[in-house]
Amino acid sequence: MTPEDPEETQPLLGPPGGSAPRGRRVFLAAFAAALGPLSFGFALGYSSPAIPSLQRAAPPAPHLDDAAASWFGAIVTLGAAAGGVLGGWLVDRAGRKLSLLLCSVPFVAGFAVITAAQDVWMLLGGRLLTGLACGVASLVAPVYISEIAYPAVRGLLGSCVQLMVVVGILLAYLAGWVLEWRWLAVLGCAPPSLMLLLMCVMPETPRFLLTQHRRQEAMAALRFLWGSEQGWEDPPIGAEQSFHPALLRQPGIYKPFIIGVSLMAFQQLSGVNAVMFYAETIFEEAKFKDSSLASVVVGVIQVLFTAVAALIMDRAGRRLLLVLSGVVMVFSTSAFGTYFKLTQGGPDNSSHMALSAPVSAEPVDASVGLAWLAVGSMCLFIAGFAVGWGPIPWLLMSEIFPLHVKGVATGICVLTNWLMAFLVTKEFSSLMEVLRPYGAFWLASAFCIFSVLFTLFCVPETKGKTLEQITAHFEGR
Repeated sequence: MTPEDPEETQPLLGPPGGSAPRGRRVFLAAFAAALGPLSFGFALGYSSPAIPSLQRAAPPAPHLDDAAASWFGAIVTLGAAAGGVLGGWLVDRAGRKLSLLLCSVPFVAGFAVITAAQDVWMLLGGRLLTGLACGVASLVAPVYISEIAYPAVRGLLGSCVQLMVVVGILLAYLAGWVLEWRWLAVLGCAPPSLMLLLMCVMPETPRFLLTQHRRQEAMAALRFLWGSEQGWEDPPIGAEQSFHPALLRQPGIYKPFIIGVSLMAFQQLSGVNAVMFYAETIFEEAKFKDSSLASVVVGVIQVLFTAVAALIMDRAGRRLLLVLSGVVMVFSTSAFGTYFKLTQGGPDNSSHMALSAPVSAEPVDASVGLAWLAVGSMCLFIAGFAVGWGPIPWLLMSEIFPLHVKGVATGICVLTNWLMAFLVTKEFSSLMEVLRPYGAFWLASAFCIFSVLFTLFCVPETKGKTLEQITAHFEGR
């Protein structure tokens, strides 16, 4: 092999023959892994149609009151936080492929428990199991895909993780129109079961195999995925080390660690949960005949714009899309706050429940017109979020960490994301009472401004770079 310029970073897996790989099986492997995020999205979306069905259920079927319904929706995030920690441990010890195979078990088991549920505790137990699987899948799938993809398509394939999540949510919404909660849970077993079958015939990532000194298997995996084994190098010295706190003093570790955790926190502080919380009520205010269409409209917008992000990711770059996404969210959350300020005027009107009543001083037509302002702001926000801050934090998380700390570092990032999601979801109502709805959305707008500034000054561009070149950037080489 011809040695490259010594000033350049030696890629662990370079393009075969110095040209772009042409293997197509990498897309099949990425699809198989992305069925984990599809299952994850279905589990998240399941509660939306299932909760009304369970609240209407008559004995002997389990019945959810308001408190139980709140936990039924939120307990998934607690399970996912635990799954993030478990996934960080599994991905380095069991490998990427086996971790994906293992996470299909709690997915299927959780939906099976929900299907057979005879009381509320079985429902919550099933949701906790699916949440655990969500946490593992949300960590392992991006890592697997980033490590099998060559630089020219890594943005496209990495963005498909979030695309499959929103497709799973939309699938749950659509299926919830025609299926009651038990049959909907049965349907939830299908994506993880298909992932289990497909991943059985997919290879482990070559990078992980190399760190385990399994050279022949790595070469075979590379031939399967890229169509060639040329252009690859041994893992850099130190790739076999395990994580220990002293490593956090190294720029190549603490810089991506700060970026990864911050991206996950900003994603949840952007106001996305607040917008989703109000979606159906906003459509009711705009006089939609069927306000349940709100969920479907939101899901369709998410799918379309996440697909757009996937298609342009490797051309536009990560930083540009994050900045554009953040700017759009600043304007849309500000408009949302303005809407609530205009429609909620009384000093005693501190509860978000008053949203359903327009201000008495305004004619009905004016109230409906303002509601359409909120609908437009909501759709703009969702589109902006889907283009950048939805998929890119997960993609960057899988790109920026060196091999020897990837499991622990990505586990902490996923734990941060899910704990923030739980806190925002559970404390959202309290925040609305303290700050009023308009204040809460303006606070989200401020966080979006901080996210744009953080991107401009702290987040590097990873477009078109090998994972080793990204690592070398943080190390200052």
